Order: sequence, then structure tokens, then C-alpha cells
Amino acid sequence: MTKTIPAYQRIKNAILDNIHSGKWQAGNAISTEMALATEFGVSRMTVNRALKELSEERVLERRQGSGTFVAQQQFNHTFVEVRNIAEDLKSANRDYEAKVVSKRAVTASMLDDELRRKFGIDEMATVTHTDASDAPVLYEVKIIHVADDQPIQFEERWVDAKKVPEFIEQDFTVVNTSDYLVAKIPLESGSYTIRALAAPNEVADALQIAAQSPTLVLRRQTYSAGQVVTFVKMWHAGDRYQFSGEL
Repeated sequence: MTKTIPAYQRIKNAILDNIHSGKWQAGNAISTEMALATEFGVSRMTVNRALKELSEERVLERRQGSGTFVAQQQFNHTFVEVRNIAEDLKSANRDYEAKVVSKRAVTASMLDDELRRKFGIDEMATVTHTDASDAPVLYEVKIIHVADDQPIQFEERWVDAKKVPEFIEQDFTVVNTSDYLVAKIPLESGSYTIRALAAPNEVADALQIAAQSPTLVLRRQTYSAGQVVTFVKMWHAGDRYQFSGEL
């Protein structure tokens, strides 16, 4: 059974699509509440909820008596610190190499429940139109990061194909995935978890360890304009890697 997307969420998605496509840029006025209500066939109260939530998420700015505008994003220079394993290893005077295991476009019908939730992709996307269901919604890359000929990290990354359309075309043996995303789209916030997990077969093969060996897994999602742009799982052999910092 497919779920119906609430009307206010459809309005939010449409506004965000217009912003990410460049149709509405920072400082531009968006359609009026009345125009949006007519376009989507809903009440102004429903439109008001969508605009209110986007304002709270700092995507829009509502000016009394003037209308609603795309907010000037003060995070355009990126205040989210995204660690780059390539730079970390090079700074430790270790020989670094990136090996691309695979990269592909992923359609809505190929997604598991976790990725649907992370990127807010509804099951309806797989059943509405054939053309739409064949269009990529995410890009997936899998990369082994190697130091001194030893695998250190296995990266599994998914990126919103609409927000970063040229991502899949990059040569990730030369371009670091995190660096590319930071350069291409403003990252406003992020969240992560670190867990100890037994290595599944694919991860064990990539890290050249025995299946079910202990690993440290960093899972991180990064946001722009209130939506997830990228989700990544970074697997590390438990006896080769540690996380540390200063308080």
C-alpha cells in the first residue's frame, strides 16, 4: 500500500525543487499564498503551514506586507566540518589511494526503506508514471580508501541526484566525494552516529578482513535547505582506525 503525501508537504517539495533548480534564487519573491492555494487546489491554511515550516527551517523569509522570499543563506560558505580522509592520511605522511568499487544511478523502485526515509522519497514515486520511476533519484558510490597499500575505510555514499546532478560523472580516484559536495552545494547542518558492528561480507572483502570481524561504522547525513543531500556509511576495520578529538 502506498502512502499519500500530505498537501502541505507537496507544496514544500515543489518550493524546494524550484529553489534547487535555480528557478527561485536567494532574495527572489515566491508565488503568493493565494497563487499557491489555487495551483495545488488547497486552502490558504495549508499553504500557510508549508511556508511557516520552510521559514522555521531558514529556507524562506516572510516579510510583513511584502510577501515571502527565498532566504539569503548565511551558510553558503559551509559551517559544517566534513572530515576528508584523504587529507587526514596525507597529513599523517601516509601514501593514499582511492579505489572506486562501483558507482550507479538508483531509481525509486531500487530503494530500501532506510534510504526512502533518509531522503523523504515516497513509495508513490515508484508507481505514478513509468518515466518517473525510471529516472534516477539517488546516486550511489562505493569507494575503498587505502593507506600504504592497506584498506582503511570502505565508503558507501548516496547523493540526491536532483540536487547534485553531475556527482556521478566525477572521477573519485582524483576527486574526494566530501570535497566535491562541499564545493557544489551549501551544507547547513549534519548529524552522525558511530557504532561497532560485525562486518558483512561485502565490507569484509573491501577491508580485507574476515567476515563478522569488528568494525567501527560512522553514519552521517548532511542537510541543505532543510533536506538531506547525502547519506554515507564509512566502515573501518576495528584494529586499524580510531576516532579522537579535543575537548
